This record gives sequence, C-alpha cells and structure tokens, in this order.
Amino acid sequence: MQMLKAKLLILMEEANAAKLDDIRGEVLENGFGSQIRSYVLQPYTMVKDLRTNEESGNAAAVLDGDLDPFINAYLKWKSLGN
Repeated sequence: MQMLKAKLLILMEEANAAKLDDIRGEVLENGFGSQIRSYVLQPYTMVKDLRTNEESGNAAAVLDGDLDPFINAYLKWKSLGN
C-alpha cells in the first residue's frame, strides 16, 4: 500500500511540475547579451531599447520610471510579429 501511495505522490508531483512549466513559459539564461535595454550615463546620457531601437537622451527620467515611450515602442514592435 505504501508503494502505491509513493507512486501516486510522484505522479502528482510530476503533473504539478508540468503545470508550473506551462505557466512559467520559456526560461532564458540571464547571461551576457540577453539584456533588453542599455543605459549609458557617462560621458553622455542615453537609454536604448535593444529590441525596438527606441532611444531616450533623458536617462534620469527613465530611471525615475518614465517608461511610456519604451512600452509603446515594444507594443508596436510586438504587433508587427517580432
């Protein structure tokens, strides 16, 4: 009886793990080259979204949360099928 319970527990854990994998989606390595934006603060200020090529010369505003231009550029980029 304990063997049956153990096997059922293993099957339930595998089903839960598969369900979580579906929810989580694709997991990418957070290594070099996987960044979304680059921030240059010296000698000039610029923020560039590397997916959409959207740029802002006001890095302080972006760091303070002014991400609307980048969000709009991403939505346009995504709607084009990228």
